[in-house]
Amino acid sequence: MHTAAGAQARLPIRSDMDLVWVRQHVRQAAAQLGFGLVDQTKLVTAASELARNTLVYGGGGTMETEPVSEGGAQGLRLTFSDEGPGIADLDQALSDGFTSGGGLGMGLGGARRLVHDFAIESRPGAGTTVRVTSWVGRAPRPREES
Repeated sequence: MHTAAGAQARLPIRSDMDLVWVRQHVRQAAAQLGFGLVDQTKLVTAASELARNTLVYGGGGTMETEPVSEGGAQGLRLTFSDEGPGIADLDQALSDGFTSGGGLGMGLGGARRLVHDFAIESRPGAGTTVRVTSWVGRAPRPREES
């Protein structure tokens, strides 16, 4: 996998206004890569939830965007990083319906279902990094049975 031509960016997430910029940037980047409207909306929704988590629970941080390609497919990778308190129980935080506050109420599990690839690293006291990738024209990930 390698980086595709296009705009790479690193955006701060320090305020509610930054959340607006994150959504706008993700929508524009996805549109430039050829994502259809429905897939743009899924990615923007996931980005919005992850950016809000970065702000509210992580105390702020950054989002990095990176266009990627693999086997001729174009995609967009988003990485959300903070240096906040971390997540004590990742399994609980990823479970459907779990929320510890506001946001869109979809939580990490909902954001995970809206993208193709989802990875999270978190340690209590050491912050959290969430990396998601969506691919142009690829079928959505199947819902995991629980």
